[in-house]
Amino acid sequence: MRPGQGLLPLEKAPLVCSLLLQAPPGEFAQVVQDLRALVHDEELLRREAARVGAWHSKNHFPPVQINEHTVLVTRYNDLGGNRFFDPQDKLSFAFYHLSGVASEYRLHDVLLDEGELQRGALHKGLKEYVSCHFPTGNCCVFRKNARKTQIFVACIEAHQYQPSGCWNGLWKSDWTLALTPVTTQVTGIFLLQMHYFNGANLHVTVSKSVSEPLNVTDQSQLSIDFVKLVKAEDTKLHMAILENMQALSEDIWGKNLRRKLPITRTFINWNRLLNEQPL
Repeated sequence: MRPGQGLLPLEKAPLVCSLLLQAPPGEFAQVVQDLRALVHDEELLRREAARVGAWHSKNHFPPVQINEHTVLVTRYNDLGGNRFFDPQDKLSFAFYHLSGVASEYRLHDVLLDEGELQRGALHKGLKEYVSCHFPTGNCCVFRKNARKTQIFVACIEAHQYQPSGCWNGLWKSDWTLALTPVTTQVTGIFLLQMHYFNGANLHVTVSKSVSEPLNVTDQSQLSIDFVKLVKAEDTKLHMAILENMQALSEDIWGKNLRRKLPITRTFINWNRLLNEQPL
């Protein structure tokens, strides 16, 4: 009996869904392909892949190239029916979550008022920051209306997918600004995911939420202050991760592993071993 053949369809579906939900960033299509060889139920796999694939994409902000600029696929520009909004060119497009391909572009009307000018200023400032500090980074700023309150959501993603090197990594964050007179509260959510699978299966997930006040004066100053806030919080998280990884490396290599090695009465260059560990 081949793997998966002994399970009923109602038993397979939760297992398939669970495994798809655990797919690391950049590996969803590969997980679907691997499951195809296990479950032997193409109809069920297509149904679950389509359903979970939409969640997976909107949760990991995959970038799409449209007219020589990049748009992120997120829940903030989701128009329903697998269509998404490009705030730069004012277009909507269909996105196929399994292949990562965008098509079927259509014009999407947007009111060019003061709120849209503010969104454009935020996007410009954030794009300059991301271009300088994230070699493979992308960003988008989306606008939402809640009665009379202007709400902007800024999304950042930077990834390195190196399956040939047996590792993949994603850094993403989204920032919500609900503009109110004088002062507004900025809420940010970070998510960092790494997967290393060279002779092991190591998953690392780091998440963090922040909330800070921001003064509101004019469009240009708001954009400058917002980028400063994002940069400061990015740096804090980056430094904290480096410190924790260094402490973890020293604990594993310098203490736990060293105690388990045989006594040979020879010196081991632990710094060299640490430096030779693949990133």
